[in-house]
Amino acid sequence: MNMFLILTFLFAVGGVSGWTLEVFYRRFISQKHWVNPGFLTGPCLPLYGESLCVLYLLAQLESRIPIENTTLRKTVLFMIMAAAITLLEFAVGIIMIRTTHVRLWDYSDLPGNVLGVICPMYSFFWMVLSAAYYFLIHPHILEALDWLSRNLAFSFGIGFFYGIFVLDFVYSAQLIIKIRRFADEKQIIVRLEELRETINYELSQRKPRFFFSLRTDQPFREVMEHYRERYEELRRRIKQR
Repeated sequence: MNMFLILTFLFAVGGVSGWTLEVFYRRFISQKHWVNPGFLTGPCLPLYGESLCVLYLLAQLESRIPIENTTLRKTVLFMIMAAAITLLEFAVGIIMIRTTHVRLWDYSDLPGNVLGVICPMYSFFWMVLSAAYYFLIHPHILEALDWLSRNLAFSFGIGFFYGIFVLDFVYSAQLIIKIRRFADEKQIIVRLEELRETINYELSQRKPRFFFSLRTDQPFREVMEHYRERYEELRRRIKQR
């Protein structure tokens, strides 16, 4: 199977698997309630899809690491993987902030963070996930792809995924454009999770949506104004402590 098909498959698997991981992480560890992570509506986090592609490509280079000790060589490989994904995370986070004025995640409260976009703790998590990928997933990828490529359902499933993905991306991009216009006018950076909390818990006064969590029955500009007022006041109180 050619590299393009391999990477498209890995992107789809990584995006959906990463989304599932984030959903349970936020439910039981970080936010303690169900949250649809990321800016897309559907079950996909592109950063995880891109990361799985990076892990696959880097795993091919293990034999080129000039270390004879197997354990040490694999440890170095996992560190390289973690560094590569951290760099990818930094690039995506900064590009989103600079081009859309939207902060998709915020590590500002964590020690050693860089611009609130990356931090040592999550880099360590990336290394753990890299090791899990190497031992549990990578050895079976080519066999799985070979089997799937000989089944018509594989091509249909991949095509269906990317059809939905494109529609979702277009819909979500329209929301991001609206947010960017407001943020540019007010000279602020919008934290996506704070905006989602504002819509679901402050404005709607009902059980929050899981999908379409950024959708609101009120004029979107009014929602954005409410978000700005709420969190500017909250940050003023924090600074005064």
